[in-house]
Amino acid sequence: MSISRREFGRLALAGLPAAALIGRNESIFGAFLQAKPNSLINGVQIGTITYSFRSMPDQSGEATLKYVVDAGLSAIELMDGPAENFAGAPNTGRGGGPGGAGRGPGGGRRGEAADQPAPQFDSSWNGQPCNAAPRGDAPPAARAGGAGRGRGQQTPEQQAAAEERAKTMREWRTSVSMDKFAQLRKMYNDAGVSIYAYKSDGMQKNMQTTDGELDYLFNVAKTLGASHTTMELPAGADGEAMLKRMAQFAEKHKLAVAYHTHAQGSMTAFDQAFAISPWNKSNVDLGHYVAGGNMGGTTLQFLEKHHDRIASVHLKDRTTPEHCALNLPFGTGETPIKDILQTIKKNKWKFPVSIELEYPIPEGSDAVQEMKKCVDYCRKALA
Repeated sequence: MSISRREFGRLALAGLPAAALIGRNESIFGAFLQAKPNSLINGVQIGTITYSFRSMPDQSGEATLKYVVDAGLSAIELMDGPAENFAGAPNTGRGGGPGGAGRGPGGGRRGEAADQPAPQFDSSWNGQPCNAAPRGDAPPAARAGGAGRGRGQQTPEQQAAAEERAKTMREWRTSVSMDKFAQLRKMYNDAGVSIYAYKSDGMQKNMQTTDGELDYLFNVAKTLGASHTTMELPAGADGEAMLKRMAQFAEKHKLAVAYHTHAQGSMTAFDQAFAISPWNKSNVDLGHYVAGGNMGGTTLQFLEKHHDRIASVHLKDRTTPEHCALNLPFGTGETPIKDILQTIKKNKWKFPVSIELEYPIPEGSDAVQEMKKCVDYCRKALA
C-alpha cells in the first residue's frame, strides 16, 4: 500500500503512530521517522532560511521539512512558498510556489533593491580573475540580467497578468483560515523543527500592499510560532514610510519585523529603522556585509554595536569586493565565520544564525548535502 505525502501529513497530524507507516515509503517520509535533529550548538541556534533548498525538485511544505531534518537542522526561517503551498494557496501560474510567492528551483529573490552599490569585480581571488570566477548568487547590481532580477519594463499584458495574480493571492490571503498553518507548525514541531522567522518574499515590498494582507502576514508568522517576520530593508522614496508602516503592524501584532541587507549593509544601514520603532529589528546578512566592503566597520563590530536589535542573522562565506565578492563553500572565503560564531557563543546572545546556501552546488551534490557540510563547519567552529 502506498500513500501520498499529503495523506501522510494528515495521518501524522491526526496522531497515527509513525511506526505504522514504516516501510510504506521511507524515501519520502524519512524526515518523520528518524531521530529529531538538534542544531542548538553550545548555546548558539544554527538554522537556515528555506530558500537554501530552492534547487531541490519538490518545494512543498512536507518536502522542505524533510530537507531540513536530513540536513540536521532543528530551527528555520520559513519562506512563504512551502507554507502557502501546504495551506492550499491557488496556483497563479508563477514559478516557485503558489502565486509565485516562494522561490522555485534555481530562482533568485524577486524585488531586491536595484540601487545597491555594486562590488567592483576588477581584481582576482586565488589567482583567478574576477570575471572568470563563479560568483554564485551575487547582489543584483553586480549581475547584468541576473535570473529573476532586473527584468526591465513590463508590457501592458504582463502588467495586467501580474495584477490579476496579485488580486487572486490577495483574495485568498485575506480569507484563508489559519488552521492549515497551525497544522504545518505542528508537523514541523513534531519532527523537531521550530520556526523562528517567516518571510513573505514580495508582499511587504511596496505601499500598495493592503492592510488585510499585512494582517495576514503577521497572523501567519504568529501561528507558525515565529518571533519575527523578515523582509528586505526598504529604500527609495517610500523607504521611511514603509519602515513606519511595518513598525505599526509589528506593534499591533506584538511580533517584530527584521530587515535583511545585501550589499547596502553597513554599521549605519539600520539607524533609521531602529530610530522609528523598537519593533524594527535587524536580519543582517554577514556574508553580504563582507561582499559589500565592510562599510564603516567589521562584522564583529556590527554585532557588538547592534546585538540588542538583532532578531536573526544570515551567514554565508563571501569574499570582499577586492576579491570578486564571491559566494564560496564555508571556510574558503573571507567571512570570519568562526569568529562570528564564537563571539555569539561567548556573549550568550540568543538570536538564531540562518545559514543561507548561495554558493554554486558542486556537480554530484545537492542542497541538502551542501547544507550538511555548512552545519558541520559551524559545529566544529563552535566546539
